[in-house]
Amino acid sequence: MRSKLHNGVESARPYEPEKNPAIRRLTAGAIKRRKTKTHFPIATAYDAPFGQFVEAAGIDVILVGDSVGNVVLGYDETTPVTLDSILYHTQAVVRGTTRAHIMADMPFGSYQVCNEDALRSAIRLVKEGGACSVKLEGGRDQAERIRAITGAGIPVVGHIGVTPQTAGLGPGFKMRTHRDRLMDDARSVEAAGAYAIVLEVVDPEISREITEMLGIPTIGIGSGPHCDSQVLVLHDILGMYPHSPSFAKRYAEIGRMATDALAGYAAEVREGRFPG
Repeated sequence: MRSKLHNGVESARPYEPEKNPAIRRLTAGAIKRRKTKTHFPIATAYDAPFGQFVEAAGIDVILVGDSVGNVVLGYDETTPVTLDSILYHTQAVVRGTTRAHIMADMPFGSYQVCNEDALRSAIRLVKEGGACSVKLEGGRDQAERIRAITGAGIPVVGHIGVTPQTAGLGPGFKMRTHRDRLMDDARSVEAAGAYAIVLEVVDPEISREITEMLGIPTIGIGSGPHCDSQVLVLHDILGMYPHSPSFAKRYAEIGRMATDALAGYAAEVREGRFPG
């Protein structure tokens, strides 16, 4: 969108999606009702333009993940990501979208201490950030936190299997194969009131069993084809992150295209061809 200045010179304005009060965001209840009906995609986004692109592609569930620490902020892990960082990026994605359901990750330290801290953090993500729901890592050990947040009317997504915030305490990012423990975690998350659950790097057959057992959608990431939904990190999808996990599929090489474009610009400046 462009606007004319008083001297007739045009200047670029940031994109602002048209706000139509008749358009409502997809609800947690509507996502829950997708169970067993059809596989549906989820992608991460961290700013307004990419939120707009994801929504325009027909993906109506967006996760503002603490993966922002790795793919945007330059950290080696997710633990340094703060609640304020997630708030900032959630607000940007909300501004760039109109209909998509926006899930916001609860970063490390925002919910582990007590139910009161967890509830305060979740309320901030919804009231200040504009999130439609929140996601937190942990199974049976975090059921109490899930129950406290959902009890206040905030929809929650669970997350079991590999939990990146605390992966260093266990076997790291290796595939999770402890069937009984995973089944118990999944039951506990559902019983606590979560409307969906992420299964990260869980053995595909165990993922299938969990998906068949639960009455809420399972969201797979590196857990095989049997989950109700799949989620991938935006920068892995677009080829913008050099350390993509082996299970991620790169659908473009935007990183290489960006480098080539910038190199072309730099060459034209050095050679005096820009501006022409």
